Amino acid sequence: MRKNQILIADKDYRFTNAITAFLEDCGYQLNTVYDKNRALVAITENSYQVIIADYELTEGAGFFTKVKNKNPDTKVLFTSAHPSVDNAVLVMKAGAVDFLIKPIELSHIGLCINKLFCKDNNTEKSHKKNEIITRNKKVKELLSLAKQVADSTASVFISGESGTGKELFARFIHENSKRRNKPFVAVNCAALPDTLLESELFGYEKGAFTGAHTRKPGKFELADGGTLLLDETTEMQIHLQAKLLRVLQEKEVDSIGSAKPKKVDIRVIATSNRDVKQAVAEGTLRKDLYYRLNIIPVNIPPLRDRVEDIGFLANYFIKKYSDLDGINVKSLTPSALSLLESHKFDGNIRELENIIHRAVLLSKEEKISENDLLMESAENILEPDTMEEKELSENFSNCSLKDIEKKCIIQTLDKTGNNRTRAAKILGISVRTLRNKLNEYKEKANIK
Repeated sequence: MRKNQILIADKDYRFTNAITAFLEDCGYQLNTVYDKNRALVAITENSYQVIIADYELTEGAGFFTKVKNKNPDTKVLFTSAHPSVDNAVLVMKAGAVDFLIKPIELSHIGLCINKLFCKDNNTEKSHKKNEIITRNKKVKELLSLAKQVADSTASVFISGESGTGKELFARFIHENSKRRNKPFVAVNCAALPDTLLESELFGYEKGAFTGAHTRKPGKFELADGGTLLLDETTEMQIHLQAKLLRVLQEKEVDSIGSAKPKKVDIRVIATSNRDVKQAVAEGTLRKDLYYRLNIIPVNIPPLRDRVEDIGFLANYFIKKYSDLDGINVKSLTPSALSLLESHKFDGNIRELENIIHRAVLLSKEEKISENDLLMESAENILEPDTMEEKELSENFSNCSLKDIEKKCIIQTLDKTGNNRTRAAKILGISVRTLRNKLNEYKEKANIK
């Protein structure tokens, strides 16, 4: 079996092109096929460490059996745009490593693949599944709390800035609970339009609306018996929050077009990178839902408040990416460590990991120097937006908070030529939040 070989069997060209480019950048060798027959030929002619297969294209269970008959050590990860609980349960019981529902974030697939190859290369001790490493007293206390409540049914609300590791904490709770052998299902509430988010969460029945040709189970149903992570819960629309509250209270879910609700047994973990109490005060998060979700509050401190973790995490990432990419890099020079410890890290641990990964690839010595970190270059990329933020923040005296917010949004849209994606980035909010704000202003302002 050739090292780092992956087969992708999927007829969705956009998906295969995106995942191929992403995984090749991570150092893997890819072979892509677009129909079942070519997939069968591929597994006959070659041995793969991992196969990412579209369930409908490969006809799932039969294909899985053929793969295992050819090479029992091959790991198979199924994807599906039209999942059914029965199909997912069938292949997972047979030994598939995962059953992912499209659309799938590339970073999530990358994480799955990295873990599989880490296991195959006997590096599991160095990079334990969803390991959280820290020297910070506050984070250690949070980990202790997470372990203490893991076996309970209580909902957990994890807050913290982007990149602090909220999903990692959620997975830590799941894997230390009695639900560890049941599904862990994550959904990003900010990444999907309202109508799509509703069907993703609650599912729909065949014929529920035009185009509903088959029944689609929602995330609640797919997570039955396990844990459901609601990422960026504060971005969810109020009417969906009401529906979510009912699921939490009644332990049953109404799919779109269903005649009767279905009982579900799930543990819900919610996350947000916003000030949750402020969201409640502003009316963007229902107070009753907040109290229902916030039974166990976990607030993860930003990396800039955990200076003792910067060097510790940096060395962990050096080891991780040196092993993964086969590069002989062992540590940081004192000046490189000093530069990292003085950095603000607005992107938190995710930013640190990216900086170290890049430095491992660029370093020509056994130690990473400050020049390898490219810290100045990384900061300069943000300079234009930072200048616009500074300009936009000037001279808002004698205005209410709502007026200042509205003026900032309108001026930022003007500056960006009404590019909502770029405006949202400058303002530090999601595109969904920006769209909601504009809807509020429609009656009072001439914004198109």
